[in-house]
Amino acid sequence: MTTPAVPCPPEELAARAALALDDLRARTPLVQCLTNEVTTNLVANALLAIGASPAMASAPGEAEELAGVAGAVLVNLGTLGPDQRAAVAPTVAVAAGAGTPWVLDPVAVGVLSVRTRLAARLVAERPAVVRGNASEVRALAGLTTAGRGVDAGDDVDAAADAADALALRTGGAVAVSGPVDLVTDGRTRVRLAVGDRMLTTVTGAGCALGGLVAAFAAVTDPLTAGAGASTALGAAAERAAQVARGPGSFVPALLDELYALTGADLAERLVVAARVAVPA
Repeated sequence: MTTPAVPCPPEELAARAALALDDLRARTPLVQCLTNEVTTNLVANALLAIGASPAMASAPGEAEELAGVAGAVLVNLGTLGPDQRAAVAPTVAVAAGAGTPWVLDPVAVGVLSVRTRLAARLVAERPAVVRGNASEVRALAGLTTAGRGVDAGDDVDAAADAADALALRTGGAVAVSGPVDLVTDGRTRVRLAVGDRMLTTVTGAGCALGGLVAAFAAVTDPLTAGAGASTALGAAAERAAQVARGPGSFVPALLDELYALTGADLAERLVVAARVAVPA
């Protein structure tokens, strides 16, 4: 007889996320990023602001070398140039072999065939966290989607069961971005009502979130990493939107707020934002 799953109370999850942020800043983990060339600068600056040390090496040979010594690895499939395509599989293999947590951001999977096939192979290497929109997560789980490039055509609820199944398959967590984010490890679902619409007006917010998830994954468990990073970015966005005049001033304000965010701030916002449940 199996023991029924018991949801983690928001207060406990918030405490774990706060400890993770404090630990992250104390340890400054190296986060090796194979990421979208369009958003490299924002990803690197978000990692610096949260307290991590970004490495943006994508050359074959160097990328996997760094993966062996990094605290975490981010694999973002946004711009699959020749070098990145050649480096992705060896980098993931090294990370998996070294026990280094790695995060998969399956950008536009389900829409474009090359990256869809690549992402399907990468899932077998058991990412600590998969972070994507609802359409990308559904596609990665083998379901039909209504995605359009990097834009989701499916809502978060439509991806919930797929996210649970994918998390159980990888043994990690899946973080689905949307108006209300969903993070699940297949046993506990956390919905997070946090963030601001200004995040949708700039290029790279999702990529930056992938980097933050990797930074948190370097110091804590996958569910806490997904929930902590999503809340950190969302809380920073809410504060930044209060002072920004538009997208141009929003990004520097966002980085400032990530830098200023404390463990106590994170815990307080997560408790308010989170609704925790066990999958049906």
